[in-house]
Amino acid sequence: MPNHFHLMVYVNHTEIDERMVINNSRHDSKSHPKSRARNASQKQMTLNTSIGIMLASYTRAINKQRNWSGSLFRSETKAACLTEVKGITPAWITSMGITQITIHDPDLDYPNICFNYILDNPVKDKLVSRQEEWEFSSSVDFLGIRNGGLINRSRINEFGLRLL
Repeated sequence: MPNHFHLMVYVNHTEIDERMVINNSRHDSKSHPKSRARNASQKQMTLNTSIGIMLASYTRAINKQRNWSGSLFRSETKAACLTEVKGITPAWITSMGITQITIHDPDLDYPNICFNYILDNPVKDKLVSRQEEWEFSSSVDFLGIRNGGLINRSRINEFGLRLL
């Protein structure tokens, strides 16, 4: 999308031991007193923090490549865990302007609604008339038109994800 993107990522653990990240990072936290103090107080890193680190790393790489400075993303960047279905009623959910009645299994149905929302986003925003026309979409990989490496067919099958 011109002004945003969506990722649907399978996460094994929503919290990781921050020492693992520190030990694997390029900088030595011992030489950074603020980092050392922060690391001592935080023992777990959340999914949102991990996504923030990924976006910051991407920003640094693009800025270095283009000889730019500053942020590439708005501060409202957010991450949501699709299997955290708290607050979602089992009776209905609205997706792409359509209210779907009777969600039998929210753990499976909600990720499928999000999957479809992501694939349909360029159509909804009137950038293309069909999902497969958007060159940056994994829809063309899912449909077998392109053999891209970003989708995980076994995970898609495991979750029973399908086009609605």
